Amino acid sequence: MSYVTTERRPMLGRLFNGGLRRKFSRSVIAFPILAGAAALLMTTSFARVEPGNVGIRVNNIAGGVRPNSLGVGWYFAPPGTHIYEYPVFTRTYTWTSSSTEQSPIDESFNFQDRNGLSLKADVAVSYHVDPAKASILFQRYRTDMDQIIAGPLRNAIRNAIVERAAQLGVEQIYGDHKAELIATAQKKVEAFFAPVGLQVEQIYWAGNIVVPPQVLDQINAKIANEQAALAAQANVATAQANAEARIAKAKGDAEAIQVEAQAIRTNPEIVKLRAVERWDGRLPTYTGAGPMPFIDVK
Repeated sequence: MSYVTTERRPMLGRLFNGGLRRKFSRSVIAFPILAGAAALLMTTSFARVEPGNVGIRVNNIAGGVRPNSLGVGWYFAPPGTHIYEYPVFTRTYTWTSSSTEQSPIDESFNFQDRNGLSLKADVAVSYHVDPAKASILFQRYRTDMDQIIAGPLRNAIRNAIVERAAQLGVEQIYGDHKAELIATAQKKVEAFFAPVGLQVEQIYWAGNIVVPPQVLDQINAKIANEQAALAAQANVATAQANAEARIAKAKGDAEAIQVEAQAIRTNPEIVKLRAVERWDGRLPTYTGAGPMPFIDVK
């Protein structure tokens, strides 16, 4: 018995110690996995609303939208919940043909005048979201701000420009109605988006309106002719004004002479008075009898 006992005890110890080591090893391996899973859960279950924005909490499973917007800060957002951010400060987006601007593709606007002439222009918009109506904006379009700008807002601006441009000629669009065209489009877009909380602050041309070269040459030639005609009219007006001024001066001088002549006829002593006024005090060289001219010596 003593032999058996002495052999079993080491064996049982080895079995016991091996089991503990295996459990400990599994625990050491499982801990980082559990810690990583917990960290992943923490990062995916919380979302931050950045400064200058408001958040809209949306339950993607139940389809619910929280009516009140979220301020700046961290919020619990478990799986199935998403928080959309909308800007409450002024942001600007420019649709341009340049590949170095906000998009690598040509985003400029194409429209036509009343005669069907194709025109093109870069357009910019400044906007912000009303915090009190942010949830209404989301419920209307069910997407983030970038998609709203690229879709509904761009379409509304383009349609407003197309509608007004179709009532104008190319010379009006390129000339005196250029500002009126974009202002009319802005008023229409403002009225469309204000009820859902998207405040359109300004829509403006981000560059020149692109006109076909041959049409642009005709417009420039016409403008040059009009400027030359205006200059000629100005010259004529100046000449007429100068002539009228000379005539007026001559009439004034003639009337003054007539008045002076009449005064001399009625009072001959005026001639002597003028002579005395102009006399420099030196006696002239004079020969002959009688008084000196203009001086009555008695």
